[in-house]
Amino acid sequence: MINKKINLHEKFKKFSEHWSPKVIAEMNDYQFKLAKIKGEFIWHNHKDTDEVFIVIDGKMKIEFQNGTVNLSEGELYVVPAGLDHKPYSEKECLIMLIEPKGVINTGDGVNDLTAPNDIWI
Repeated sequence: MINKKINLHEKFKKFSEHWSPKVIAEMNDYQFKLAKIKGEFIWHNHKDTDEVFIVIDGKMKIEFQNGTVNLSEGELYVVPAGLDHKPYSEKECLIMLIEPKGVINTGDGVNDLTAPNDIWI
């Protein structure tokens, strides 16, 4: 069976909320998620897995305890497992996340920014 191709720009048009990743594909035990971000997120980590941020459109920062990584369109960064980080974007930024199925966006903590998991668009 051949799956349909996925158009990222069309998928981004299907939602408007910020900090709420949407699944668009799976590969083995990994999910590809799209998210719109704006403003500050919270400090968190994913103790058991790395997390990949890919900027599709816009600019973002990932703050760490000892520095900041600036990302622009077409760039990616892998946050190592267990490393506290806080994503931020001054203006709306469109990103793709690649992480194992079941990863919660706020790490071990649950708060107002914790998004429902495994939501497909």
